Amino acid sequence: MDKIKYEDKAAENFEGGYNCSQSVLAAMCEELGLEREMALKVACGFGGGMGRQQETCGALSGAIMLIGLKYGKVLPDDNTAKEKTYTLVYELAERFREKHGSTLCRDLLGVDLLTGEKEEISLKIKKVCPALVRSAVDLARQIFDL
Repeated sequence: MDKIKYEDKAAENFEGGYNCSQSVLAAMCEELGLEREMALKVACGFGGGMGRQQETCGALSGAIMLIGLKYGKVLPDDNTAKEKTYTLVYELAERFREKHGSTLCRDLLGVDLLTGEKEEISLKIKKVCPALVRSAVDLARQIFDL
């Protein structure tokens, strides 16, 4: 599947009702050996910057999980895999920050998910998140050329 297809798949996931993290992870998980249903479950709690705490952007969290699927440490003493994963995650986060100005959900949305007005929250999410989901997929693909 080409780059645009993965980005479109992530955006379709988001528009279909999944959170940012789920949308990104589910867009590419099967190509990396993870079943879609499991990906959706694993990524669910990372939406809203980790359960609406507005910390690390869910789209970025989903992309980090993709890197883990591709390069993550499996054997206890495989520190090479761990270091490669950490290095790539750092690079991904830096690229995301450069492109969007922050890695934090609260900064990216500019509205408090817990205390803001529902209509304003909904408008911000619809305006901001689709581009972040697409971007996270694109940046992850650049990191590992899938």
